[in-house]
Amino acid sequence: MSTPNVVPGTDTGLLAAELLEEERVKNATPYVPPRKPFNVGRWIRATGWRHIVGIVMVVFSLFPLLFVLSSSLNPQGTLTGSNALFSAIGIDSYVRILSSPDIPYAAWFMNTLVIASVTAVATVFLGALAAYSFSRMRFTGRRFGLITIVVVQMFPQLLAVVAIFLLMSAIGDWFPAIGLNTHLGLIMVYLGGALGVNTYLMYGFFNTVPASIDEAAKIDGAGHARIFFTIILRLVAPILAVVALLSFIGTVNEFVVASVLLIDPEKQTLAVGLTKLVSNPRYADWSAFTAGAVMAALPVMALFLFLQKYIVGGLTAGSVK
Repeated sequence: MSTPNVVPGTDTGLLAAELLEEERVKNATPYVPPRKPFNVGRWIRATGWRHIVGIVMVVFSLFPLLFVLSSSLNPQGTLTGSNALFSAIGIDSYVRILSSPDIPYAAWFMNTLVIASVTAVATVFLGALAAYSFSRMRFTGRRFGLITIVVVQMFPQLLAVVAIFLLMSAIGDWFPAIGLNTHLGLIMVYLGGALGVNTYLMYGFFNTVPASIDEAAKIDGAGHARIFFTIILRLVAPILAVVALLSFIGTVNEFVVASVLLIDPEKQTLAVGLTKLVSNPRYADWSAFTAGAVMAALPVMALFLFLQKYIVGGLTAGSVK
């Protein structure tokens, strides 16, 4: 490239100098620093320890699941023969638990789905109403009510089992439809125990919704009911999904209260019914028990996958005000 005849110090000279510098930089060979040899110790200190911890936690979490699945496929019916994972594979335990007349697994499964679904929906609805009231309304006893909700949740529900049994027995004398050995009575007990913590969780999320939205709706003539059902519920959908999922899982896994209130085998839930398969000290059918547990986990997994996009946002957004 020929150098143009320019006069230094002029605009043309400065432009030509800039063009020459750009051409020199463009044609220059870029500097590549020498690559350091791979060092295991340096990699572990930098990022490798995170990978190692993650792998250990994944193995620690998956091993119980693999052991339960292996036991459910073991035709021997014992856990001692399941020490070697998937050493024997068969569906005998699934066939036995679904076809045996002594094991009403289908009735247990349907009872659990109905009770858990109704409890989850009712918990979300009643908890959202209470959380909206505490968040948007100012009334006498509001602060005391919030503190009471937190304090009551400190005591486990197990302490109230005897009182719950006596209460439901007395109610059953007057209203048999909601007394002992009824699904409706069990649902009412679950609702009473679940409203506290769920209300407080939703209360924190409701506070993140700007109050200016309510004020704008009130200017347009909307009341509390219309604001709640048409505006607020759509904005707080993540926390509603989280509460529904937690309530559903808790109801499916609950054993103590269900074993006390439900007497007839056909009305019992999966947690109570499956326990009978391993309660006999002479013969515990662990293979059928694990097969029933695997099938019982399917609706929970389906609901979790369906609501997973709301879980993280719903749990974290309500933690700060």
